[in-house]
Amino acid sequence: MIPTGQEDAPKSISEISSFSDSPDSFQPKKHQAGSHRMIALGEVVLCSGFPTQLAVALFLSVIGITSIGQQGGLSLWYVVALSLGDVVVLIALITYCLRRHGERLRDVFFGSRPQALEVMLGLLLIPLTVVVAATVVQTLHYFWPWLRNVPENPLEALINSPLNAFIVAFVAIVAGGLREELQRAFILRRFEQHLGGGWVGLVVFSTVFGLGHYIQGWDTAIATGILGAIWGAVFLVRRSVTSTMISHAGFNATEIFIAFFGASTL
Repeated sequence: MIPTGQEDAPKSISEISSFSDSPDSFQPKKHQAGSHRMIALGEVVLCSGFPTQLAVALFLSVIGITSIGQQGGLSLWYVVALSLGDVVVLIALITYCLRRHGERLRDVFFGSRPQALEVMLGLLLIPLTVVVAATVVQTLHYFWPWLRNVPENPLEALINSPLNAFIVAFVAIVAGGLREELQRAFILRRFEQHLGGGWVGLVVFSTVFGLGHYIQGWDTAIATGILGAIWGAVFLVRRSVTSTMISHAGFNATEIFIAFFGASTL
């Protein structure tokens, strides 16, 4: 066969990388995957809630807003400022991270399912989550009473008037139903993309979510972690935060209503 010169022409870099038998040819892709994992891990830690709450708490301290109220207990207005400040900062961070990678917020958080069905599912989940929480807490109190290590839930102590109950309910709906469900969906997405899978993320973040409520007692922390796992599983299956936001917001509102009338389950 007469050489034409085309057979010996150098191939493109992509062709060489794709077909080379050398193990070194796979290093760029491995490096890129490792870089993506590190970025995803950084975003998960940044949006875990702890860094943002610490930053907001430091800011409140600088401007003279403390966590101690006039009666020596937890200050309602400190809780309001810390919670709503964290909502703004965290949602801004999540939005930035998604847009930085070219991800559309609607696609990530609401998927393609009919939203009317998601609303109905969310409403149906409210009584289910209330029953689950009550059952878990009562079971823990029966078999492991020492897990109830907080005599009085400090957040429930703030609900001492109709006005305060309304304020706490508003904060709980915004910080819980809105912020925490957007946060959960974002973190589960990052786990699914780069950190071992969405269901791995569900276990990890549900544990962290529960531990984040330890101030209310270990019994509440465990029950909250289980609720977080339920809401996370619903998101992974449905690919929409609509139902989880409604369920979470409804659950928080129900618990505050129960606490105000002196029969709280958590």
